[in-house]
Amino acid sequence: MASSSSSGLTFKVHPLVIVNISDHYTRVKSQLNPPNSNASSNSPPPRVYGGVIGVQKGRTVEIFNSFELLYDPSTHSLDRAFLDKKQDLYKKVFPHFYILGWYSTGTDALESDMHIHKALMDINESPVYVLLNPSINHSQRDLPVTIFESELHVIDGIPQLIFVRSTYTIETVEAERISVDHVAHLKPSDGGSAATQLAAHLTGIHSAIKMLHSRIKVLHHYLLAMQKGDVPCENSLLRQVSSLLRRLPAIESGKFQDDFLMEYNDTLLISYLAMLTNCSSTMNELVDKFNTAYDRHSRRGGRTAFM
Repeated sequence: MASSSSSGLTFKVHPLVIVNISDHYTRVKSQLNPPNSNASSNSPPPRVYGGVIGVQKGRTVEIFNSFELLYDPSTHSLDRAFLDKKQDLYKKVFPHFYILGWYSTGTDALESDMHIHKALMDINESPVYVLLNPSINHSQRDLPVTIFESELHVIDGIPQLIFVRSTYTIETVEAERISVDHVAHLKPSDGGSAATQLAAHLTGIHSAIKMLHSRIKVLHHYLLAMQKGDVPCENSLLRQVSSLLRRLPAIESGKFQDDFLMEYNDTLLISYLAMLTNCSSTMNELVDKFNTAYDRHSRRGGRTAFM
């Protein structure tokens, strides 16, 4: 296998793809080895398969999402009918997305993976292979994700299609950054409810804001003392403070006030909608119970009148 690709393509991977692959692997592994089962822990880890979709603009390939696929171990190939059905469904929802390749799990690309790779070349002439390594390595700081391309190399006088590694970067939008941060801070805990986790998260935010306020207060007192002449003036410190202030948004502008009020009103509206939904659900349950009790009473009264 070659060390790196020479295609010159730039790959951008969104966090949703990595989360989907990890979730797919975790579910399959949990189904094969339930926590309370007596299955051997030395059994080989399962492999999962799926497709990746996105867009390609020039020399830039951006992978936005992924979906699961069915794998036939007897033929070492993917279920093509299922793949075509998935492709048609995604085309209806995301018409500008195309199948860029496929994904799997494992420590490295296998020879059998090339059969799957070649089978997808009628959909994409140069498919991408995204490989997630589920093994936990605490000393590894990079993401356990590798992107492979296929290149035709002449080996021992015979042209062969081999996998080559490609570099990539993580590309995120605002919604993904919020989701990833939520997942990172609200991890499941033993016996902890979602409300408890949210309270702990908000407590951490409050502590961080409180610490920031205290440090700004110290800096403010120091600048006042410098202005009064109680402490010597340091131009280097003033330049750092000026640079820090220029990074902050102008909160006194009219645009900031409009944006703040819009966000605040949207938050209140969502809260009101949640309350209305909760009240409507409670009211529906009450009406259903009332109708059930009324029907029972009516049937009982009818039988009494008949007798």
